[in-house]
Amino acid sequence: MALTCVQVLLMIGMLVTGSINTISKKAQNDCSAIGYPDKSKNNTATDHDFDHPWFQTWIMFIGEMGCLIGLLIVRRRELNTYRKLNVWVENTGNAPIKPPEHKRIFQWVFLIPTVCDLIGTSLAGIGLLYVDASVWQMLRGSIIIFAGILSKIFLKRKLVLKHWCGMITVMIGLVLVGCSSVFKSSSGNNGSQALLGIALILGSQIISASQMVIEETFLKNKSYHPLQVVGMEGTFGVLLMSFAVLPAMYFIPGKQVNDSYENSLDAIYQIGNSSKLLILSLLYLASIAFYNYFGLAVTKSLTAVHRTLIDACRTIMVWVVDLFIYYVFDKNFGEPFDKQYGLLQ
Repeated sequence: MALTCVQVLLMIGMLVTGSINTISKKAQNDCSAIGYPDKSKNNTATDHDFDHPWFQTWIMFIGEMGCLIGLLIVRRRELNTYRKLNVWVENTGNAPIKPPEHKRIFQWVFLIPTVCDLIGTSLAGIGLLYVDASVWQMLRGSIIIFAGILSKIFLKRKLVLKHWCGMITVMIGLVLVGCSSVFKSSSGNNGSQALLGIALILGSQIISASQMVIEETFLKNKSYHPLQVVGMEGTFGVLLMSFAVLPAMYFIPGKQVNDSYENSLDAIYQIGNSSKLLILSLLYLASIAFYNYFGLAVTKSLTAVHRTLIDACRTIMVWVVDLFIYYVFDKNFGEPFDKQYGLLQ
């Protein structure tokens, strides 16, 4: 099947914005800034690493919610086009044109992929704390395997020999990437953390693959607009994170400021005290909005499996950019080429 120019542009947009998404998220984790006053240190605000994967998920949902603005703009343009055509039809005496059918924006059914998105993104964000951005991106390629299997089970999609060979090849690559990460971390006595990160990332991809299969059903069988799907997932996500998840994380005992599992107030203070963190957070927010739109547009135009394949292609881009940032701009960001296990990776 030959690809159209629009499909190619959607694929490139997904590739670029997805790479920015990964790099900016990891760069946030590499930043440190003064945060919220710590009661255990006489209410003194100290400089510490930005370690807030659940708060990053909240930022992600805000970016997704912004797609509702795009949906309203698209619908307004459709209505204006309809009015102009209707005037022309009345003047020429042709048959009247049907007005565009717009589904109700608020739909409870979008809560299902929202929960998948919340859990999958948060688990992946926690895993990113323990591995390099390139390793994280490569391991996320496992979604190809899970999406293929789930598509066969639930969407009754036929997988032929070449599909299975491709998934087996991806699986072998994931094993090699996982081994390189564990071997590298073992030399620094962080092997168990690397294994934990790998397990979290793989678990998140199973959930994300389920989300993609559900979204393909919404887009093709229910005929929802991609901007509506992304925007409503973001809206439900912001509500869930703001009124349930983040407050719960604040009161669960943990190692962050004021003995919280995750102190979101600390994250806000850190972003407010660091222009670098603020820029990276805004970049992450914007890239999320465009990446999710492009991703769902690709799913609607092609399939969920195509989306996972394109997503996996940004692996090399993330790795190259990370190496470039480390060796050219700032050694506090990006990552060096590991001389022992880099070739294996």
